[in-house]
Amino acid sequence: MDYGISGLSLIPVRKEPSEKSEMVTQVLFGEHFQIVGEMVGWCLIKLAWDGYEGWIDSKMITPVNARTYNRLENKPFGITGDILSLVPVSNEQNLMLVAGSSLPVWRPYLKQFSVNSDTYKSTGQVFYGKLKNPREILISQALKYFNAPYLWGGRSPFGIDCSGFTQIIYKMIGVRIPRDASQQVKTGTPLSFVDETLPGDLAFFDDAEGNIVHVGILWKRNKIIHASGKVRIDNVDQFGIFNVDLKRYTHKMRVMKKILDP
Repeated sequence: MDYGISGLSLIPVRKEPSEKSEMVTQVLFGEHFQIVGEMVGWCLIKLAWDGYEGWIDSKMITPVNARTYNRLENKPFGITGDILSLVPVSNEQNLMLVAGSSLPVWRPYLKQFSVNSDTYKSTGQVFYGKLKNPREILISQALKYFNAPYLWGGRSPFGIDCSGFTQIIYKMIGVRIPRDASQQVKTGTPLSFVDETLPGDLAFFDDAEGNIVHVGILWKRNKIIHASGKVRIDNVDQFGIFNVDLKRYTHKMRVMKKILDP
């Protein structure tokens, strides 16, 4: 087995090949990957979307061959926008897809996608191809996650971390950014002042040692949407994030980045 795809709502990716190991990210439905190592009951995978590596339970893998993997790499795919959508498999079964899931080989006029030889129909919100007003879509999707709980390694509305949040929201508009905030900060164009930013730009925050430890999505004037305890909206300025509940600064501003063209 050299390649795989997630046929489940999400698959936890572990730092080590053990269910007790830290979860570092998740594979959402329809995301494909290479298998670069194996241990008994576990596979070390490399995700196609962002190159992230980690261990997953081999029982959770839907295998694909090299030809199918290349097709997945080269064919356009849809991305779900609804927080949760149900795709019928039979009269008794559904696929549960969280927002940001991939719909391989998406056929927009038929509203169909395929995994191996199986074809499914999705009637929910699906993003596909070049989008009009991507910044508006980005903010609209980000606000859907309001109050989603924080979960280290999470990428779903039922548990998400700060960089998983920014990555999955950008995925919905077809833009690839790395998984972790420390890599995301290396993308885009730096901005000097909050007043220069547009909705959808990213802000990064560091600790006392200068390490990037947090990221969020800038919204309207002096507001940021970010995952800290939960996905929330706080005030932001040149100094950092001012938590409206705690009434104090909780994150120190390091840099703001423009990822999208205006």
